Amino acid sequence: MSSQADSYDYIVVGAGSAGCVLANRLTEDPSVRVLLLEAGGKDSNPWIHIPVGFAKTMAMPSVNWLFDTEPDPYTYNRPIPIPRGRVLGGSSSINGMLYVRGHRLDYDGWAQFGNRGWSYDDVLPYFKKSENRENSNSEFHGAGGPLNVADMIESHELLDAVVETAEGLGYPRNPDYNGAEQDGFGYYQVTQKDGRRNSTAVAFLNPARNRPNLHVETDAHAKRITFDGTRATGIVYDKAGVEKEARAGLEVVLSAGAVQSPQLLELSGVGRPDVLEQHGIDVRHELAGVGRNYQDHYICRLVARINRPITLNEQTRGLSMVKEAFKYAVGRRGILTFTAGIVYGFVRSRPEVASPDVQFHIAHASFKDPKKRIFDREPGMTIGPCQLRPESRGSIHIKSADPFEAPAIRPNFLSEETDRATLAAGMRIGRKLISAAPLSQYVEAETVPGPDCATDDELIDFARQTGATLYHPVGTCKMGSDPMAVVSDQLKVHGLEGLRVVDASIMPTLVSGNTNAPTIMIAEKAADMMKAEHR
Repeated sequence: MSSQADSYDYIVVGAGSAGCVLANRLTEDPSVRVLLLEAGGKDSNPWIHIPVGFAKTMAMPSVNWLFDTEPDPYTYNRPIPIPRGRVLGGSSSINGMLYVRGHRLDYDGWAQFGNRGWSYDDVLPYFKKSENRENSNSEFHGAGGPLNVADMIESHELLDAVVETAEGLGYPRNPDYNGAEQDGFGYYQVTQKDGRRNSTAVAFLNPARNRPNLHVETDAHAKRITFDGTRATGIVYDKAGVEKEARAGLEVVLSAGAVQSPQLLELSGVGRPDVLEQHGIDVRHELAGVGRNYQDHYICRLVARINRPITLNEQTRGLSMVKEAFKYAVGRRGILTFTAGIVYGFVRSRPEVASPDVQFHIAHASFKDPKKRIFDREPGMTIGPCQLRPESRGSIHIKSADPFEAPAIRPNFLSEETDRATLAAGMRIGRKLISAAPLSQYVEAETVPGPDCATDDELIDFARQTGATLYHPVGTCKMGSDPMAVVSDQLKVHGLEGLRVVDASIMPTLVSGNTNAPTIMIAEKAADMMKAEHR
């Protein structure tokens, strides 16, 4: 039996983008005791905090779950990496640091599905609450919040040429895609402070660590939720090979992410009977939508050879790299502050769509091995389009009753014609950029996929062979009231008590952009709902 010391008001599973926010906000009330469980360790690896270190942490087993997809015929049965943070801060400690909220119509769409309180006007205050936007007094941005959002410290002549070229092609130069309008090109906003990563562990968890009502347990792998009838009562977890149990007087909150929140529900007997029975798990509560409705952004990359040595390919070698390391150590400037995508583009693949449906991640770098982030020897740049609102739907389900075995991730990327057509259109827009002035003055040739890849079918075949996820898995515990919904608009698991899901898995549809900022917003809103209910 658990001792009194193992009893809390709330247990939050997962100290990631959502869990760190919840830990901070819930413990603002000194009468509330919170246990935050994290399967990974402390965020002490120096590569986490140096922005360019994302290239290392994306393949680092000490801080990353390193999931892979199952074989999928739409992408030639290749295992596609699905990196997820396994460390305090979760994926906000290993991601590309891009602060993108999505489009206002995304949230209005959630409200249209019957999710009260989730329209753009409803969620904007929570984006602002979390944010400290440097050098902005815009009505769309917050000041004084825990999360620092900054403009990119460095610009670059090649990337300036991209924005100028886009403008010449009729795409506006947009200084704030998180503001009034999303359309256009410019430099990304980033979750950095003074040239260092501002993860949710740094921004939200660290300021709360000394509160006596918060207990953080690292290296604690959640195994299953405990129940008394239909009420969640706690969590059984593994700590250094020892099984422990903690009890929650008010609520258990799953913030384990779109891969592992549905996994934990299934391991606890909540989900589809056919999935559970297949692995010898007793059905505690039938819920058809658990692990379904999986969505993610799929990106393919066009590469251009640049005709002068001004790209990251050269600047990350030899004496240049020594100089850059010194520049960063002294003033937190230079190429070590760069992120995954540096210049953005939000465009419409065809005039009749209501909002941008293609996003570009553009960098003055190219990779011999994109998976391992090994740079080309020759100067290069990469233009990566993705379709923002994919219609393809996949699933994430357990492979066994073993909580340490990764679940089966089946995304079904490019299974829908709309996704294929939109991606091909995005690739063609990328080609227009490369071939128009002033950018064309820097371009020697398109090397990937190259001029021989000409028709839409050839472009899509290239995308199927080489594309990858943008690391935005969502939807596997979706919010709603239809038969496939897992949680209500209060994020409570349907048919159960004392159990919520608060992370990207609750998104009914994928937002039109990167998912870290929306996940933080979801946690801010959830914390307010929980406080109001139990005040």
